[in-house]
Amino acid sequence: MKIILKNKNISPDLKTEKYLEKKLESLKKFLKNFNQELLLVEVELGKVTGRQRKGDIFRAEINLSVGGGKIFRVESEQSDLYSAIDEVRDDLEREIKKFKTKNETIFIRGSRSLKKKFNISPLARFRTK
Repeated sequence: MKIILKNKNISPDLKTEKYLEKKLESLKKFLKNFNQELLLVEVELGKVTGRQRKGDIFRAEINLSVGGGKIFRVESEQSDLYSAIDEVRDDLEREIKKFKTKNETIFIRGSRSLKKKFNISPLARFRTK
């Protein structure tokens, strides 16, 4: 997994980079079915300027490319940079899980239709009477 980090309106900090890498490493268990050489993570961290009246608003955005043309994109704006990173990580996990269960469901539905077509199993869904 290759990680590309971009900073906007904030100075790069080693502590923040380590925290981000730790959060992204926890996503590896969800990405083990994908080719590890093709995984590309583009992270953009920054401070939003000009839209708020007072205080700092931090923004975190992650674009995860898993090869084969599939891209997961999540973003978050919070008053704290670390909470923005946490929220982005949780949203990315949710997106990956949703994609995986959708693919599994499509596979199961296809298997059922094959069983129905070739009368392999009487327990296949939508069988004719």
